[in-house]
Amino acid sequence: MAFSNHLNILPDPNNAIGDAGETGGTAGPGFASVQLTSEQPTMRDFTNSGRILARAIARHQWKISINYNPMTETEFNRVYSFLLHRRGGLNPFFVSLPQYRVPQNSTFATYAASNNLEAIASYSAGVNQVIISKAGYNNSTNKTPLPGDLFTISGTDSNHLKAYMVTRVENSTDYQTGTTQPSTSQVKIYFTPGFSRAVGQGDDFLFHNPLIKVVAPDTQNYSIDTNNLYKYNLSLEEVQ
Repeated sequence: MAFSNHLNILPDPNNAIGDAGETGGTAGPGFASVQLTSEQPTMRDFTNSGRILARAIARHQWKISINYNPMTETEFNRVYSFLLHRRGGLNPFFVSLPQYRVPQNSTFATYAASNNLEAIASYSAGVNQVIISKAGYNNSTNKTPLPGDLFTISGTDSNHLKAYMVTRVENSTDYQTGTTQPSTSQVKIYFTPGFSRAVGQGDDFLFHNPLIKVVAPDTQNYSIDTNNLYKYNLSLEEVQ
C-alpha cells in the first residue's frame, strides 16, 4: 500500500515503523534507561581578588544516552536498520524522550496536547525569558508548564529545531516585583539555553511531545548473549 512519509523519529513504543520505513507498522522497543546531559562549554578565569570572569565559548548541546533491555532479533532490527539507513552523522533524525513526552502538570498536559501557546512578541536570538499566551488560555484553569519541562519552537523559521528546558515560571499571581506582571491569559517562562535563533510573534511553543534533532555515532556495534538476545546501547548528540 502506498504511504506518504518515512519515519524520521527513532522507533519506540509511540513511534512505529514499517518494513518500508514508513510511519506506522511495528512499534520500536522501549528504553531501559535514558540519560540526558546538558553541555555548555565555558571559559573561566579569576582576578587576584577572587572575582570570576566567565563566558560561553561554544554552543549549548544536549547529549543523550539510551540503554535498551535485551532485545529479540525483530525488536533490535527495527532500531538498528533505522540507524544504519541514517549513515551515522550524515542524516539527522529526531528522538522522543519518554520523560519529556508530556508536561509534568496533568491539567496543562491535557491542554498542550491540542493547543500550543504562542510568543506575544518577537524575540532575538540569545533571549532566555519570554511571555507566551493564546486566545482562551487561562493560567489558573489551564495551569502552566513547570521547571524541567522541555519544549521546541514551530514557526516562521523552519530551521529553528533547538530543544529548550524550562527553569522558572511566572504567572499572574507569582511574578518578580519590578517586572511586567503576566495577565491571566499569559505565562512567563525562563529557560536554558537562550534562543539559538530569533523567534517571531505568534510562533508556537510545543510542550507536548517535543522532539530533539540528533545524529548517531559513525560506528554502531552490538552483542548477542547465550539466549540469542541482542544487547545494544546508543549515544546521540543534538544538532540543528
